[in-house]
Amino acid sequence: MSTDYAADIRKYTAKVDDKAVASIVKFCGIALRGADSQWVSVTDPAEVKRVVDGFCTKKLGLDAKAAEAAVKAVGDKMKADRTKHRVTVYYLIAENTGTLGKLA
Repeated sequence: MSTDYAADIRKYTAKVDDKAVASIVKFCGIALRGADSQWVSVTDPAEVKRVVDGFCTKKLGLDAKAAEAAVKAVGDKMKADRTKHRVTVYYLIAENTGTLGKLA
């Protein structure tokens, strides 16, 4: 099954950097194939910690406090969407923190 990540991201932001999306997809790798692992639960503290530790600090170089604030902001932005796709969440975190350039 092919997923149009850019279309999902466009629901929340007008401009999508395709190179950044490709970088996120590559970073996530096999996690995007799992039924549960392709989604992010921003209300689950363990999942938020995984996003902060695994993506925000390692890939984007953010400190934990800034990363947690970004995850919360993205969660608030996507509140109406029950399913939050991992690629979309990661993209919006990078956009929110001004670190998209680290992905492209």
